Amino acid sequence: MSETPVEILSQILAAAERILLRFEPVESSDDFLESEAGLEKLDGICMQLIAIGESLKNLDKIAGPELLKCYPQVHWKEAKAMRDVISHHYFDLNGEAVFDVCRADLPAMIPVLKQMIEDLKANN
Repeated sequence: MSETPVEILSQILAAAERILLRFEPVESSDDFLESEAGLEKLDGICMQLIAIGESLKNLDKIAGPELLKCYPQVHWKEAKAMRDVISHHYFDLNGEAVFDVCRADLPAMIPVLKQMIEDLKANN
């Protein structure tokens, strides 16, 4: 049984919220690199970013790319590409890029995800 778009979006939302909880004490990208605990935090956040990117790709397969195009306030292509960068070039990963995603992109994505879920539920 395949997942529904609402289920996938709910998983993405949960991952984004989990990242923001983990990111809360981080004040700069250096916090990721200055200690073993920071590296563990970076690893955990990256794993969730991979999950978000993969889920967005699955959402495209199930709902078609038109769904994401209806919500242009999020840079969906970049979110999917982040998954590829982390997965295939982890040792070249820029802590500043992850920091920026956590600081700016995810907080902006969360209300859009909630709206998408609400819209899809209302249309079913």
